[in-house]
Amino acid sequence: MWTPSRRKAALRGSIHRKVFRPWGWYDGVDAGERFQVKRIVVKPGGTLSLQMHHHRAEHWIVVSGTARVTCGDKSFLLSENQSTFIPLGTTHRLENPGRVALEMIEVQSGSYLGEDDIVRFEDVYGR
Repeated sequence: MWTPSRRKAALRGSIHRKVFRPWGWYDGVDAGERFQVKRIVVKPGGTLSLQMHHHRAEHWIVVSGTARVTCGDKSFLLSENQSTFIPLGTTHRLENPGRVALEMIEVQSGSYLGEDDIVRFEDVYGR
């Protein structure tokens, strides 16, 4: 979770904001006590794990590219300037079915925003 001292350290450059994953990367853009904003880039063909969170909900906004979203038992496509809401406790997945990078903004909100609040059900990268 982003505490005031961690935020100051990040601004000084002692914490790397850009985090690389097998599917692409994310950049922690901003954070407060009950919110966090990330810029997420998913490589063509990249797939995040099927997952859920106990303590946070997420808003996803597509900046460019195409997103295939699984939210509960629904699956649908989003394109540039479209968005969706992932409620707390809902199983979800993000995929890039396109030929160009998918860029999106994720706004997380909740009582705890740590990366260890991820329950994975399926992961093509074996995590």
